[in-house]
Amino acid sequence: MVNELYPYIVEFEEEAESPGLETHRKRKRSGNSNSVERDAAQEAEPGTGLEPGSSPSQCSVPPKKGKDAPTKKESLGHWSQGLKISMQDPKMQVYKDEQVVVIKDKYPKARYHWLVLPWASISSLKAVTREHLELLKHMHTVGEKVIADFAGSSSLRFRLGYHAIPSMRSSQQMEPGNTHMDPNSRRHTYICNSVFIYLPLHVHLHVISQDFDSPCLKNKKHWNSFNTEYFLESQAVIEMVQKAGRVTVRDGMPDLLKLPLRCHECQQLLPSIPQLKEHLRKHWTK
Repeated sequence: MVNELYPYIVEFEEEAESPGLETHRKRKRSGNSNSVERDAAQEAEPGTGLEPGSSPSQCSVPPKKGKDAPTKKESLGHWSQGLKISMQDPKMQVYKDEQVVVIKDKYPKARYHWLVLPWASISSLKAVTREHLELLKHMHTVGEKVIADFAGSSSLRFRLGYHAIPSMRSSQQMEPGNTHMDPNSRRHTYICNSVFIYLPLHVHLHVISQDFDSPCLKNKKHWNSFNTEYFLESQAVIEMVQKAGRVTVRDGMPDLLKLPLRCHECQQLLPSIPQLKEHLRKHWTK
């Protein structure tokens, strides 16, 4: 089990074994996470968390199952389901009020990595309107408060911002299977064989320290999602809404995740994540 605090709900359809019987729907709640869920979550979240010095095991890859292990994927889940549940779980909450809740990122990409989520569901930055302006300001203020309350003594630098495309919308990258967007419910349906997983879309503000010292930071997509224009500064988003009443997300954003690895401090190009991580040590505050 990756984290027992992250159960998830899976709805799936399976064919009845007896001929002539109609396909029926079953519902299953599972508290178990498997390698498929974790790998999918790591791929989907180019971004709860680990405090400094805590165990990195939740980001490690578990041993493969034996030949006799069941192959049925009934327990296939998605991290966004756990995220929605964690918003309601007092054990996972760092802060909450009537408008927002703050939780630790389950797969933190730095020593400190929190998510500020509004209780009101906003599917993407493109869905933000002038009516959300005060909420965006409040989310930013809460993010700064969390830094002061939980990392006030730290000399680390922080950034607050949004992914141009919310991470929960990256389910189409999961293999095997594909997704279908339901325009009415504004959710993705992830399909794997006969398994249907409904993925809610939900904008969230990342509050992340700039050390990027985490075993969960594993690939180019993770790095570039926080260190290119794919990461929109919170204040910039607020200013856009103030001036235009909406957030402009330019085309081609997914291509930014494929850019070469470049140090965010000195702009040096690095050929791999391990070499980038080693290089970053030079920039850590002593």
